[in-house]
Amino acid sequence: MEHMFGHVVMGVDPGLTRCGYAVLSMTSAQSITPLAIGVLRTPATSPLHERLAEIHNEVDALLAEFRPHAVAVEQVFFQNNVRTAMSVGQASGIVLALAARAGCHVAQYTPSQVKNTVAGWGGATKDQIGRMVQQRLSLDTIPQPADAADAAAIALCHCSIAPFIASRDAAVARGIS
Repeated sequence: MEHMFGHVVMGVDPGLTRCGYAVLSMTSAQSITPLAIGVLRTPATSPLHERLAEIHNEVDALLAEFRPHAVAVEQVFFQNNVRTAMSVGQASGIVLALAARAGCHVAQYTPSQVKNTVAGWGGATKDQIGRMVQQRLSLDTIPQPADAADAAAIALCHCSIAPFIASRDAAVARGIS
């Protein structure tokens, strides 16, 4: 079984205008250190193809710089606005493809999975998630904007769930189900 600790995890909250990202180093279940937290922005006035190309280039640069073992992306099932859903889906597709091409383990988590894992409640507010991210990563302030905090929460979700997935996969490989 591959050991989970000493791994770098990148969390991404996909979006076209603001794409949140967080890169965390996990040395143990209790020791998770932020390496980078931020937001990639594209101007709403630019054509769609240019905005997607910019996200592609920025995410590719993050993958090259930090070489994460895993990339966790928020999986959005529902949006009130079709245009928003399409742009989130397009940005998400770029991140998923780049992560796969880079040889990263790729995971997707729903917003409720992230909230349950990070805050202990699927109905947690953005502010509650931000405070939990701040506390768990020992940050002086809540990452801003919320997209950055959300990306950190997605990465933290993966850090919590991945060891269980690795144990399950190892058991399956040994023929234990």
